[in-house]
Amino acid sequence: MLVKTLKNWLNRFPYIKRILKKNWQQIAAIFKPEFTPITSGTFDLHELVTLLGKDDPVILEIGANDGSHTALFLELFPKARIYAFEPDPRACQKFQERLGNDPRVVLEKIAISAMDGEIDFFMSNSIASEDIPGNWDQSGSIRKPKEHLEVVPWCIFDQTIRVPTQRWQNGGVGQIDFIWADVQGAEIDLIQGGQQALAQTRYFYTEYANAELYEGQIPLRDILKLLPNFRLMRRFSNDVLLKNKRLK
Repeated sequence: MLVKTLKNWLNRFPYIKRILKKNWQQIAAIFKPEFTPITSGTFDLHELVTLLGKDDPVILEIGANDGSHTALFLELFPKARIYAFEPDPRACQKFQERLGNDPRVVLEKIAISAMDGEIDFFMSNSIASEDIPGNWDQSGSIRKPKEHLEVVPWCIFDQTIRVPTQRWQNGGVGQIDFIWADVQGAEIDLIQGGQQALAQTRYFYTEYANAELYEGQIPLRDILKLLPNFRLMRRFSNDVLLKNKRLK
């Protein structure tokens, strides 16, 4: 009855009906942030210069892989302090070859999770072809692959190793200006294990997927529920930029 009444009311005011129809996502996002319209493309890291508003930010890069983003952060912020975390030994070797012993960077060869100790790490690889590179190391995770095997059939997981893991409780770093997280389906582990650090983080950028690419992966809706003190600033097709509402 209520729905019918609402429809009849809207039919009496076609202009309002057109506005609601055109902007339904923006209106829905007020009540459910996961409906925030998707911004095309990917986040331009050069925007961080204005966003962070300082030349010496503290940056955490969780899932740093070969250090290519780390190098870009240093280019944008020559005075930055970067704490990088990467559990895949192949990627760690590439990282060190790229960045050497740069004093501005600390590389921790561990996975961040909700526990301290050791954990299984499912190493990614690839079936090399003319269009697909071999030795693909960018999809490894502490969560077992699930739908990822169907969505990206050329990416295989042919080896499981044990890697050190720990919760991230800030470690005396102080306020964190920006977290860049690429943890391949382990977002829930990162958030649960990094509550203290996240409470002192201004901006948090993370991947998400609404499909269960890895076992136990949570969708964007549940990520936002775990982060009630963060506001969704920008949503891309596979990533979101969040801002801590309690920090400037």
